[in-house]
Amino acid sequence: MVGRDGGAFAERMEVVGEGLVLRDWGEADLAAMPELFDHPDVAYWTPMASPFDAAAARAQLELCRKRRAEGTSILLAITVDGGAPLGEVMLRRAAEGMEIGYAVGPAHRGQGLAARAVRVMAAYAFEELGASRVILELEAENAASVAVATKTGFRLLDDVPLIHGEEKGRPYALQTWGLDRP
Repeated sequence: MVGRDGGAFAERMEVVGEGLVLRDWGEADLAAMPELFDHPDVAYWTPMASPFDAAAARAQLELCRKRRAEGTSILLAITVDGGAPLGEVMLRRAAEGMEIGYAVGPAHRGQGLAARAVRVMAAYAFEELGASRVILELEAENAASVAVATKTGFRLLDDVPLIHGEEKGRPYALQTWGLDRP
């Protein structure tokens, strides 16, 4: 599971910082996942299933485990104390560097969870995996994610072309924002 930046994803993970505990998803989290991810904002801005029901929660947990085993990405629950999940943060190997993605449950927004989770995962990618760059791929119209990118020190990479695609019948154009190793 060693990647192009030389680091491997651990089989079990807990990353602590900024008042957060980012931890593995588990069976006990299945019941909480629909409340976090079955929301129009999550459906619109992310590739997560919609509606996000019990079956989607099970599929998401299996996807987390599969991607970790393949060494392509890690998906962790965002918590404040290692307990109840408040959202999810992802770290994925990408052509432009290690990519971070996130989703915070609607009831938990406005607490800086996304920005804190992004900073913690960026530090992990730099310090533990030896990444030279961490990126966010987001739509310019997603004001909340643009604010997170700006707040966490990322800059729009003008030399990287827009990523065009379609998800759930909706076309999108993703900008790439980067943060280089300190």
